[in-house]
Amino acid sequence: MFNINWYSCLLFQVRTKMGSKYVREEPMIRGPHFLVRLRSHTVFENTPVKLFVTVEGFPMPVVKCLSESWWFVNLIILKLCFLMFYRCTTDDTAQYTAVAGNLHGQASTKYVILFFFLFPSLSYSLFLSSPSIAASMLPKIHYTKIHITFLEKFGPVFSAEGASATLSATMTLNPNLANLQPEAQWYRDDTRLFDSKWVKIETGRGFTSLTIPNLYKDDEGLYTLRMVTKGGTAEHSAFISVADGPPPVPGAPGAPMDIKIHDANRDYVIVSWKPPNTTTEGPILGYFVDKCEVGTENWTQCNDHPIKICKYPVSGLFEAHSYYFRVRAVNSQGISKPSRMSEPIAINDCVFFPHAAIKLGGKLDVVTYHDEVEGWFYVKPPGVPSGMYASETDRTYVVLSWKAPAYSSKAPMWYFLEKCLADSGAWQRVNTQVPIRSPRYAVFDLAEGKEYKFRVLSANIYGTSEPSEPTGPIETQELKGVPSAPGQVISTRETDTSVLIQWAPPKEPNNLIGYYIDQCVKGSKDWTSANHKPHKNTKFVVSGLTTGETYVFRVQAINELGLSDESQESAPLTVKAALIMPFSASPSAPYDIALLNCDGNSMVLNWKKPLHSGGSSIRGYYVDKRRTGTTMWREVHIPSIVEGLTEGAVYQFQVYAANLAGLGRASKHSADFSCEAWTMPEPGPAYDLTFCEVRDSSLVVEWQKPVYAGSGAITGYHVEYAKKGTSDWITANETTVSQRFLKVTGLEVGTCYVVRVRAVNAAGVGMASMTSDPVTAKAVEGSQDVSCVVDEKSGDIVLSFESCQMNEGSQFIWKKDYKEITDFSKGVVIKTEGSLTKLIFKNAEKEDFGTFSVSVTKTEGISSSCTISAEELAKMLALSYDIRHPIIPLKTELTYKILERGRMRFWLQAEEISSNVTYKFFANNKELSGPNKMGHDVSTGIIEFIMDHFTEENEGTFTCQITDGGGKGQSSLVLIGDGKSGWDFLSWLVVKQCPHFSEFLSLQVGDDCSVTVVCKVANLKKESEFHWYKEDTEIIPDVKPDLGSGVCKLPIKLFSLKTTGVYKATISDDRGKDMSQIDISGKVFDDAINKICQLAGASAAELVINCTATGIQLQCHMKYYTSEMNVIEPEERDKGMYSIVITNLENAHKRTLDLSGDDRGKVLGGLPDVVTIMEKKTLSLTCTVCGDPKPQVSWLKNGVEVEPDDQYVVSLDQGKFASLTIKGVSMEGSGRYTMIVQNKFGGESVDIVVSVYRHGEKIPEAKPTLTPKTIIPPKLPIEIPQPKTQPAPSPAPSAQSPAPPKAASGRGVKSPTPTRRK
Repeated sequence: MFNINWYSCLLFQVRTKMGSKYVREEPMIRGPHFLVRLRSHTVFENTPVKLFVTVEGFPMPVVKCLSESWWFVNLIILKLCFLMFYRCTTDDTAQYTAVAGNLHGQASTKYVILFFFLFPSLSYSLFLSSPSIAASMLPKIHYTKIHITFLEKFGPVFSAEGASATLSATMTLNPNLANLQPEAQWYRDDTRLFDSKWVKIETGRGFTSLTIPNLYKDDEGLYTLRMVTKGGTAEHSAFISVADGPPPVPGAPGAPMDIKIHDANRDYVIVSWKPPNTTTEGPILGYFVDKCEVGTENWTQCNDHPIKICKYPVSGLFEAHSYYFRVRAVNSQGISKPSRMSEPIAINDCVFFPHAAIKLGGKLDVVTYHDEVEGWFYVKPPGVPSGMYASETDRTYVVLSWKAPAYSSKAPMWYFLEKCLADSGAWQRVNTQVPIRSPRYAVFDLAEGKEYKFRVLSANIYGTSEPSEPTGPIETQELKGVPSAPGQVISTRETDTSVLIQWAPPKEPNNLIGYYIDQCVKGSKDWTSANHKPHKNTKFVVSGLTTGETYVFRVQAINELGLSDESQESAPLTVKAALIMPFSASPSAPYDIALLNCDGNSMVLNWKKPLHSGGSSIRGYYVDKRRTGTTMWREVHIPSIVEGLTEGAVYQFQVYAANLAGLGRASKHSADFSCEAWTMPEPGPAYDLTFCEVRDSSLVVEWQKPVYAGSGAITGYHVEYAKKGTSDWITANETTVSQRFLKVTGLEVGTCYVVRVRAVNAAGVGMASMTSDPVTAKAVEGSQDVSCVVDEKSGDIVLSFESCQMNEGSQFIWKKDYKEITDFSKGVVIKTEGSLTKLIFKNAEKEDFGTFSVSVTKTEGISSSCTISAEELAKMLALSYDIRHPIIPLKTELTYKILERGRMRFWLQAEEISSNVTYKFFANNKELSGPNKMGHDVSTGIIEFIMDHFTEENEGTFTCQITDGGGKGQSSLVLIGDGKSGWDFLSWLVVKQCPHFSEFLSLQVGDDCSVTVVCKVANLKKESEFHWYKEDTEIIPDVKPDLGSGVCKLPIKLFSLKTTGVYKATISDDRGKDMSQIDISGKVFDDAINKICQLAGASAAELVINCTATGIQLQCHMKYYTSEMNVIEPEERDKGMYSIVITNLENAHKRTLDLSGDDRGKVLGGLPDVVTIMEKKTLSLTCTVCGDPKPQVSWLKNGVEVEPDDQYVVSLDQGKFASLTIKGVSMEGSGRYTMIVQNKFGGESVDIVVSVYRHGEKIPEAKPTLTPKTIIPPKLPIEIPQPKTQPAPSPAPSAQSPAPPKAASGRGVKSPTPTRRK
């Protein structure tokens, strides 16, 4: 029996001895720790057993057992617990666990107790000497099988942060024994959950529940309930989705999650987390880390500026204190809610110094710590640390670890750390203020991408050791960036509300953390998150979808720097329950694996599709690779392109196909492919050979373009065929074909053939494709051809085909030139009814000729085609137009007849009309009304319209439109006065007794380039009135019309495009009114301009120079037209020969002027706008000038020329450096100074404001003059060639040609006079 009093005395003595050696410390916040652990034992049944364990921690831990047949006594003061078994049986044989816990954590110890039967025939020594015999004597344990049936199961939960969630299940047990109740174990993503402040678990007989009172995104995951019995387990799972709660400000990101504490010690801790998803929010700019001491609610921010990576070292913490940590995310809109706080972490070190083992003889050792043998050694500094290395490197910090020296003093020891750049020997102390207590430390504020060396020294109150051996060069990391985008995303039906998503991992993971999956209804852009916590695997079940809705999915990868680009979207998938198929419904194996290209590091593969798809379409392929000669296959994530290969190595590959039923069988492994880069100039092999339109003597073969093109572009293809089992290859086409299909003819009926294709480029004929599958030249019984007709009713061009075979799931595929038709925007329609399919062209065009083919899936190769040539298409288009636009034939076109009293009859005669005929009459596009005035005669086909009063206002176009059933007809008649028609005769009868125009309006151009509108009127009297109009606006001319002579003129000043329009003249009195008009535009305007150009070009003078304030202006004077050009700030490049050319329909006139070598005086720079100077100082104004010939320079002061003397010195060096020096400036020297640079071609003047102040006065604020740089024209006329004849002055109505407008800034300014139209 155990004597508690004896143990208490022993423990008291130990504490007394320890108290004499140490100063008693105040209780620290510590997690539980077993000082004395339990050990395994072997005992006999029915024997009482007592086991002891010693535990420490603050607050004092509580020790619990995991079985009801034994118990602990917790002695808090002595830190002692003991376990007692009463009347043990063999059923108690098991592994047991003792768990000690307080609010800072848990600790456990495990042990095995083995109970034996006590047999009289076997002595106790037998069991001790031969444990194997004892083990063989144990009886076989038979457990009671408990059948568990779930009555109510929990389903998926979709909630948000801040809400609560409860998962519960009820079940029946058979048998339901009170002492054999199953254990309910809850898991989240395979991590066991226990009752805590975050999770509440309740379990009763036939019932269990898990409640999360306050949801965080950390709680998202797959929750599994396992009911565990000794005979087995029953389990059920469901997913909990936790979305972001409402943000503090709109647009702010979601909260980070999964806060972890790493490398916690007395000097620092490292906090890490996972970034939130940003499906609709802006990108995250950084994070803030907060801390809070346990027992308080005061959160303080650890970093002043947001950090961009999901890891941060926190220092400045107090030893023996515990802290919580949390993180907030930041984007351009604001700061997120804080994450769930971390578990509390105590800031201390569990560092134990090495212990010494002392031999006392025999097999027993006495183990003691160094501080217990301090008296054996002299007092001295500690030894040198060793084994220093970098346990973690980052871009700005390095975590260093080292081995502590052997230390045997009770005096505290600490460390000093030193660093230097790898290429220098200048050591720098890292921790100058705070000593390092742990043999581990993080050095911050390092330069990114630099190499450093480190060493460490140990120290105590007696001195400092020698430095340790320095580390090798340690380079800080450079950020690799976020991961690359994940690969292909494949979605597969699972249930009627969920979909299984699979994807290929990114090529560049860069410390991958997990993935975010987004979902979107097809056709919308409303992306939402399928998960809100990073998912680690490349498979994910998206739950909560709408049955029957079609979705697309995408995936993003995550690391500590953020999110990758989105993957490509998956193929659209409609949410339905997965097909329930037998295993045999999986696809058969692919075959004939071929190599299409190799670049030395990767290979492009191709294979033939499985012969049997298993009843559903192939969803994807999976490829395995291995080195030739090895047996281990490795999966390739991107099926057709195998990357990351070793150059020169030889590989084999195998392929699997997958459908909705699952993965099919593996293909036969490929031949040996050597990973050597292809460099041959000829093309690689074509691939994917398929057949269609197989007939008795022909077939059509299609293929895909080679991946490797060789040294040049592919120019064509050769097709070869041979009888199966022979090598006698026959070339089907002697001349290469550019398209990727060919009809092979001349085959023998019933014979089996194989085909291959070779690509051709400039270097020659390339590699042959893999041989096709055998195909027999025999038409399927009942095969039909595609027919092409024009529909007699609609006029549509229709290609139709009726299949002789149709199976479940068969579809028609139409192609043009053997490319599937997918563009239906131009009125192309495909209609299918049963076994009949039609390709309909609603709006066929001339380019729609070619070969149209149709094939039927899931049949024995049913297919057919029809070739439409350009000529055939043109005939069908014409027929289509005639069908859509039938014309009613006419015997007589629309004509007229003059009736009595000014009436007019319009009529036409059709070949045949029905009683349902309708018709309309139009005059100048205005419908003529009056049903009593229209009529028709079915027997004769005559349609007529009677106009009661036909006047001059009715002049124009008359039209009759006829509709009779589907046919239409139209006829028009133009009645415009031309002096020949009956209409003019009637008009003359009407107007001959009224004032009228004897000569209508016309346009005349005079020799002086004047333009005039002229007409002549007759039958006038004194009261007659004449008026001019332009665009119905009356014009009042300077000179009234001369009605006495009957000739009226309207001069047009400045004839140009602005003066174009419709001019009209009217003459009227009480007898009546007449009108004439002319449209001055188009040909009339062009003819007038040509006439003006002839006259003006002949009178053009030579080019002259006109110097203006804005630059040099070149002018050419002529009678009516002036063309001019400005040269602003003439430069060297502006020199040269200038010409002006005036052209008309008959000849051209050219004038030239040479501007080479002439350059006016200019100031290039150097002068200030304002000068402020102290009295009695010397002022020097200097600048650079230029000109050809060299210019003269003069200076003015307030408009008066400066005379050079002893005070004013004027100089011009080398004809280009001009200066004015004023010695001993006085107050009278203030004013405006002007520098003038000029030669015979002109010059410039520049103003400078000079302000003089006395010593001690405030410096005045002088303002520059508002006068800009001034251009000076030449003082004397420039000698240029004069014109031989002076231009004649323009006669009336304008005394002279219009003056050229003032030149605007810029080159090439033209007068507004329009150019001649050709």
